[in-house]
Amino acid sequence: MTQSTSGDAHHATLSRDLGLSHASAIVIGTIIGSGIFLVPTEMMQAVGSAWLVYLAWIVGGVLSFAGALTYAELGAMKPQAGGEYVYIRDAYGPLPGFLYAWTWFAIAKPASIATLTTGFVRILGTFPAFAFFNDAVVRSPFVITYGQFVAIAAAALITGLNYIGIRRAGDFQVVCTLLKVAIILAVSVIAFGAASGTWHNFATTFSGATGGVAGFMAALVAALWAYDGWNDLNMVSGEIRNPGSTIPVALIAGVGAVAVLYMLTNAAVQYVLPAASIAASPRPASEATAVAVGAWGAAIVSAGMALSMLVALNGTVMSGARVPFAMARDGYFFKAMADVHPRFHTPSVALIVQLVLSILLLLFAGSFRQLFSLAIFAEWLFYMVAASTVFVLRKKEPNAPRPYRTWGYPVVPTLFVAAAAVLLYYTFTENLRNSIWGLAVIAAGIPIYSYFEKQKRLAGN
Repeated sequence: MTQSTSGDAHHATLSRDLGLSHASAIVIGTIIGSGIFLVPTEMMQAVGSAWLVYLAWIVGGVLSFAGALTYAELGAMKPQAGGEYVYIRDAYGPLPGFLYAWTWFAIAKPASIATLTTGFVRILGTFPAFAFFNDAVVRSPFVITYGQFVAIAAAALITGLNYIGIRRAGDFQVVCTLLKVAIILAVSVIAFGAASGTWHNFATTFSGATGGVAGFMAALVAALWAYDGWNDLNMVSGEIRNPGSTIPVALIAGVGAVAVLYMLTNAAVQYVLPAASIAASPRPASEATAVAVGAWGAAIVSAGMALSMLVALNGTVMSGARVPFAMARDGYFFKAMADVHPRFHTPSVALIVQLVLSILLLLFAGSFRQLFSLAIFAEWLFYMVAASTVFVLRKKEPNAPRPYRTWGYPVVPTLFVAAAAVLLYYTFTENLRNSIWGLAVIAAGIPIYSYFEKQKRLAGN
C-alpha cells in the first residue's frame, strides 16, 4: 500500500507494505544470527553446568520478553519510522532523541553491518571452495582481500534489495527466515538422533568455569547478545500495515519462537556433548552435528550460520536506515537523509549513506571491532532509556490511542529497565575504558545537535 505517488523525493512517503508475516520474520530473522551456534561455549565456560546455562537462557529470554512486551505498547502507540528515536524524543525531548539516533547512525548500525558481513565471509571461508578469501585482490593504495570484497558486495546487495522496495526486502526476510528455522530444526533432529548421545551429559560439569555471580552475569550477557535484535522491528513500524495489532503480535510471538528454538538447539548440543567438550569447542553446534552424522553435518551448520547472518544483515540494514531518516525528517540532520525515493518509497539516501559508513569500517577491519565494543555500553543505555519512556508517555499522553497495553504493567517494564540498569553497570565496570569512550561518542553528538538546532531556528521551523 503506497501512501503517496508524488515524483518528488521530498514529498514521497514511506509505504505500509509489511504484513504480519514480514514483521514476524524481521523479529525472528534479525535475532537469530550466529549467536545460538557459538555462545553455548562461552556460557559453559562461564557457569560450568547445563542447568546454569539453561537458567541463563531462561532469564535472558524472560528479560527479552519483558522488553518486547514494553516495546509492543510503544510501537502500537507510535507506529512511526525510527522506533526508539520517536519514543525518546517524545518522552524526553529532541536532544536525548538525537543522541540516540546519532549513536545508532554513527557507530551501532554500521558496526553491526560490518560485523555480520565479516562473519558471513568467515563462515564461507571454512568451505574449501572459498579458501582464497584471505588472498589480496587489491594491493595499492591499501590491501583489500577477496573476503573484504565479498563482505562489501554482500552489504551492497542487501542494501540494494532494500533500496528497491521494503516489500521485496520483507519477502526475502520471510523466505530466508523460514529456511533458517528449518535448518535449526534439522540440526536439532540430527543431534538428538546421534547414537552416542545421552541424557547423562546434562549432569556433567566443566571444572574450569568462572563460576559465581560474575560467571552467571557473563553467561547472561552472552544469552542476551544472542536474543538481541528484537527491537529492530519498531524502527520500521512506519511501514507496517495495521501496526496497532501487527507490532505486538510479531514482537511477542517472534521472541517466544526464538526462545523455544534456542532452548531446543542448546538441548540438542548438550545431548551429544558433555559440558567439558562444549566449553572446549569453538563451534559446539557444528561439532555435535559432526558427531551425529559426520563431516557433512558440520557443513549443514556452517551453511545455516551463513544464512542466519545474511538474514540478520537484511533486518539490520532495513531498520538502521530509518533512524537517520526520522532524525532528518525532524530537521535535526541533513535534509537529503529524509528523502524518500519517488518510485520505490524507501529512504534511499539514508540507505546509501549507511552503506558507505559500513564499507569504510570493512576497509579498515582492524578498527570496526573497537568501534562496536564502544557501542555496547551505549546500546544498553538506550535500551533502558527507551523502555522507560512507557512510564513517561503514560503520564504525558494519557489519552493517546494505545491499541495494545503492556501486559503486567508496571511490573514488566520495571523488570526490563532494572535488568538493563544492572547489565549497564556490569558492562561499564567490566569494560571501563570502552564504556567511557562510548559515553564520549554519545557526547560528541551534542555540538552536532546544537548546529542543526540552530539551523532549524534560523529557517523558522
